[in-house]
Amino acid sequence: MGLIVENLTFGYRCFPVLKGVDFSVEKGNLVCMLGKNGAGKSTLFRCILGLLKGYHGKIMADGVDLRTLKEKELARKIAYIPQNHDQAFAFSVLDMVMMGTTSSLQGLKSPGREQRETAFDALKTMRIEAMAERSYAHLSGGEQQLVLIARAIAQQAGILIMDEPCANLDYGNQARVMEELKRLAGEGYLIVQSTHSPDQAFLYADQAAVLSDGVIKAFGKPEEVLTESLLETMYGITVRLFDAGDTGRKLCMPDRVKGE
Repeated sequence: MGLIVENLTFGYRCFPVLKGVDFSVEKGNLVCMLGKNGAGKSTLFRCILGLLKGYHGKIMADGVDLRTLKEKELARKIAYIPQNHDQAFAFSVLDMVMMGTTSSLQGLKSPGREQRETAFDALKTMRIEAMAERSYAHLSGGEQQLVLIARAIAQQAGILIMDEPCANLDYGNQARVMEELKRLAGEGYLIVQSTHSPDQAFLYADQAAVLSDGVIKAFGKPEEVLTESLLETMYGITVRLFDAGDTGRKLCMPDRVKGE
């Protein structure tokens, strides 16, 4: 089972943002959510995460209506991974990941041996256990992003929501993070991430979703639904799609005017 969004509507005061969003996806998939700035991707994610309460429609995870869940119960279903996370204190990597285990604690109880083992297992899942005692603040942007993913894994949620996880990373770290996300999806996680890069969807995603005018305009395999005409309409520029060698995937680039 996975995530189902049915007729989701939400607006800020008199300004409608989501006007009837519908999609469903099973676990074991990496979904890239595309849309121009202001399309409502972050608003959609905030509704899914329970941060915005005033929506209409239904959001279900593993067959359970998220409105019926308490905060800790929701945290065991869905984890959020931000773009970055600045720390004022010099937490170790292991301490950062242990923060993801708080949903398993009762009351004000502090993390103990069990939570430490869970956190270390998450580091091993991300293949970064060698960083456990390093200072999170001294890691590169790509390394920090992998630690934040490990923290979400330690939360033991099967659905991971990511808002532009590669936005502040260099090209190499973008590729490393996307490869890890693809691997996690192959291990059974459902990962929904927003991105402004059609190529990330083409190269890594199992499913692509296009959010425009408050609804899902397209949902399916990237090579089938991300057409030149759709991307041109969404971004307001002319683009060309190319076959990526013998991979069966495509690549996207702006179609520059001759002479420029």
